[in-house]
Amino acid sequence: MGVEMRTGKFTGRTLLAVAASCLIVGIMITASLNLVPLTKATTTQLWTERRESGPFSSSQISDSKIWVRLAKELTPSVVNISTTQVIKGRNMRFHSPFGEDDPFNEFFKRFFGDQPKQFKSTSLGSGFIINKDGHILTNNHVVENATEISVKLGDGREFKAKVIGRDPKTDIALIKIEATNLPVIPFGDSERLEVGEPVMAIGNPFGLNQTVTTGIVSAKGRFIGEGPYDNFIQTDASINRGNSGGPLINTSGEAVGINTAIFSPTGGSIGIGFAIPIDMAKEVLPQLKDRGNVTRGWLGVAIQQITPELAKTFGLKQPNGALVSDVVDGSPAEHAGVKQGDVIVEFDGKKVKSSTELPHVVASTPVGKEVTMKVIRDGAEQALQVKVGELKEEQLAAMTPSSPKSKLGIDVQQLNPALSRKFGLKDEKGVVITAVEPDSPAEAAGLQPGDLILEINRTKVTTVNQVRKALEKTLPDEPTVVLVKRDGNTRYVVIRDEG
Repeated sequence: MGVEMRTGKFTGRTLLAVAASCLIVGIMITASLNLVPLTKATTTQLWTERRESGPFSSSQISDSKIWVRLAKELTPSVVNISTTQVIKGRNMRFHSPFGEDDPFNEFFKRFFGDQPKQFKSTSLGSGFIINKDGHILTNNHVVENATEISVKLGDGREFKAKVIGRDPKTDIALIKIEATNLPVIPFGDSERLEVGEPVMAIGNPFGLNQTVTTGIVSAKGRFIGEGPYDNFIQTDASINRGNSGGPLINTSGEAVGINTAIFSPTGGSIGIGFAIPIDMAKEVLPQLKDRGNVTRGWLGVAIQQITPELAKTFGLKQPNGALVSDVVDGSPAEHAGVKQGDVIVEFDGKKVKSSTELPHVVASTPVGKEVTMKVIRDGAEQALQVKVGELKEEQLAAMTPSSPKSKLGIDVQQLNPALSRKFGLKDEKGVVITAVEPDSPAEAAGLQPGDLILEINRTKVTTVNQVRKALEKTLPDEPTVVLVKRDGNTRYVVIRDEG
């Protein structure tokens, strides 16, 4: 499977999922988890939690041997995960260079024939044992599409593993081996983690088993463009390829994160690593164990971040909340009366400070629950009653904190007063291109920020959702015909996706 390249907010640079490649050939949701802190794992509980009064209390931070003692106790619970994936390739056939009539074609067919249509790829990652009966927590990208998973324990024993459940949206996976009385790493409370707090990363970078590095929490709540549920812990503890799925440990000996990605222009660690908060794993693990996937709540709005300029335009005292740029037809939001231009400031009693917070809050609300949502409309606060729907795969795009770049390489937003002023589109309505990705099909076709999209493939579009749907209907090998308006003039543009 190899190292997965990821690009998001870091334009022109590289974000790496830290699973190491050895060979490359070619929010759920419960209203309450009702957890009881334990000191040992039990067969009735999926994971364990340790109180702060445990043997590695944070009060011992002055102890110079704390990392030594933690490493000795916890490294046996960190495992090396090796996966094999069958990659389907194109059928290759040898021919004579002199054409079909060459008599040597029979020779090529007899001795070479059709080459195999598939080959194998292997990769390495990390994981850690969360209960004594063999459940292991890791990243989804470590085991995704794997046809075979092998787990090597710290004591050298090796087991075949099976996937219990995966959640690509949070990059969390639960696997299991058939073993008992295994050492475990308890879960901590990532919400209480503080910037500047010392942490330790354990994993298998480049296949080097049970490597330990230390650092601090550099930041919390990082949004790096990986998806609508981004809420990463940033750390300067050295994380490299192969660390994916390993634990980030606090001074109490508890896992507070799952090491997932690094920001690196070179491919190696430069002290900027990212871990999934363990509290997010607590939300999805029960569903992964019981049903293999995660069911999430759905609202049905496209939202964007509120800038100080937008806050002034919409009559807000502070640039807080999530600005609704589009409402999905037939969605819970539409039924509740949500309108474009509404600013969502509270959902089910939870304050919404930014657009990055809303998707997680909605996703973690039980499907079918009726909640109160507060919005600012025309400078006044209103309370709306919303019945939360169930998020389907095709509905995820409507939840993203900003308009996602399409395969054509454009960002689009619903035209609002601030964008109208920015691009000089007075008295216009509809969807405007706000960014064009360098070297993209859209740039090659001559599209520019400020272009107003009127039609896609001869279909009139006036909302972001209509643009998205029109693009989704375009077949991979077909060009996209876009009617745009620029400087008062309209013209058709043909965009060919070379990818």
